[in-house]
Amino acid sequence: MDILIPLLNAFWVGGLICVLCQILIDKTKLTPARILVMLVVLGVALTAIGVYEPLVEFAGGGATVPLSGFGYTMAKGVQEAIAEDGIMGVLTGGATAAAAGISAAIIFGYLFSLISKPSEKK
Repeated sequence: MDILIPLLNAFWVGGLICVLCQILIDKTKLTPARILVMLVVLGVALTAIGVYEPLVEFAGGGATVPLSGFGYTMAKGVQEAIAEDGIMGVLTGGATAAAAGISAAIIFGYLFSLISKPSEKK
């Protein structure tokens, strides 16, 4: 029963983020690409002002899996790298923190490209 509450929190927070994005897609003329970029930038901005960290502690994967979580990961990586390496951390921290996720996306994208049959959309 102790695991149920964190799972529910992750589910409703992640779901709420997705619902808000779907509303943006349906009710505005924003392209999905612009909405994705907006999510990453929003994750960075909310991390910078200290709002996203408590959300991650509360919702876990519900806050880190959406693209706003990617922005959070990059911002935290930059913060940690600046503390460790000084100003050079601005250039290295985000990529270092997000390296596992980026690598997984590339590897799995490549593997799925090998097993799927491409076809033209009609």
